[in-house]
Amino acid sequence: MDKDRIFGTAKEFAGKAEGAVGDATGDAQTQASGRAREAAGAVQDLYGQAKDAARDAADTAVNYAKDTFKDAYENRGETIRDGQKAMARSVQDNPLGALLIAGGIGFALALLMTRRPPPSRWRYYG
Repeated sequence: MDKDRIFGTAKEFAGKAEGAVGDATGDAQTQASGRAREAAGAVQDLYGQAKDAARDAADTAVNYAKDTFKDAYENRGETIRDGQKAMARSVQDNPLGALLIAGGIGFALALLMTRRPPPSRWRYYG
């Protein structure tokens, strides 16, 4: 529970008490002061509730992320094996397509590695 909720509730209660005293004595200034304190307390309490809700949402998101990544990390070997099996099945089902894809990737890498670098824009005068 946030401290703003506690202080807000206390202010709201004090404002109600002050307003009741003003009502009993007929003092308009005490009534107005009590109502103002009550409203300020209610606002502070709502602010504390919003902070609590935001903190709870952030904690929930962090815990969910931790659990998800923990599961993924613990099952990484199984996931890799499943991917390898799927790749092997795909290559066995279509060996020519796999060969063409591998050749295309090799050709693209060869082009990238043998390419001349672009000319420099900067000229150095010495």
